[in-house]
Amino acid sequence: MFIQRILLLLVPVILLIGCASPNASNGNRVGLLLEDTIDDQGWNSKGYQGLLNIHSNLNVEVMFKEDMNTEPKVKNAIEDFVKEEVELVFGHGRYYADLFTEIAPLYPDVHFVSFNGEVEGDNVTSLHFDSYAMGYFAGMIAAAMSETGHIGAIATFPWQPEVQGFEAGAALYGRNDSSVHIEYVHDWFDSELASSYFEQLKSEGVDVFYPAGDGFHVSVIEEARNEGLYAIGYVGDQSDLGESTVLTSTVQHVDYLYELIAEKYFNSELEKGNLRFDFDDGVITLGNFSSKVPEEFQIKIGNAVKSYIETGELPQEPI
Repeated sequence: MFIQRILLLLVPVILLIGCASPNASNGNRVGLLLEDTIDDQGWNSKGYQGLLNIHSNLNVEVMFKEDMNTEPKVKNAIEDFVKEEVELVFGHGRYYADLFTEIAPLYPDVHFVSFNGEVEGDNVTSLHFDSYAMGYFAGMIAAAMSETGHIGAIATFPWQPEVQGFEAGAALYGRNDSSVHIEYVHDWFDSELASSYFEQLKSEGVDVFYPAGDGFHVSVIEEARNEGLYAIGYVGDQSDLGESTVLTSTVQHVDYLYELIAEKYFNSELEKGNLRFDFDDGVITLGNFSSKVPEEFQIKIGNAVKSYIETGELPQEPI
């Protein structure tokens, strides 16, 4: 593991040097800050893949720094990026929104991009996934597929729109004995607490789980698989964790969004402020369906998603 981490940390240097030829780059540079590591099989690895997409498809030099989860670390990293003439900086999460709003005036030649927070400034942008709808469809599927009538979301924070959507979507398939159980970990990476909530909800009869936290979602899905229960994947398509376990996934195509935003920036089209993205932008989709989900129901869900993209209206009754 130690050797692997060293190699991963050398990647930004390799990428930067590999593009050094005058014919291999347009001179632009992009930097990425991550709160955790790039191999979490979720949110952070998606951000890293987005950076690689920028490097490969836009012919841009890239750098990244992991474990940037304190203010001094972030400020030092920004200084390092500026010395390397990085002009577009992604902070991969809500954590960076306030910091970027504070720091941005000091670096008017750098554009700062974060996620899911409210920002201000001429050179600051925040990208928001309108995740209510994806949670809504997840809730519909979970409730329709539940045998006990009890489904559960193990989420990170109460502000997550996908959790509110999950509860609302599940209500369409509510029964007299049904219930939506929601527990909040209040930390993206606390797998131990998420696991304890899994055991608690399992004892309450929950048989379909929605782990809405990118640092613990994989471990919860693995526990569901070991217990012969169902789960809805989160952020990425988790069907590879168990086709019989993962009914589908709510996928945020962060990697595509990175490339889209970088392209807009280098074309002088990136807007400041708070930008929102949903199914109709192609950055949110449902993942592969398990064969456990009846094909007829898969088609109905697909049609409901298509209708939402066209009309902006979510189903108001069971489909």
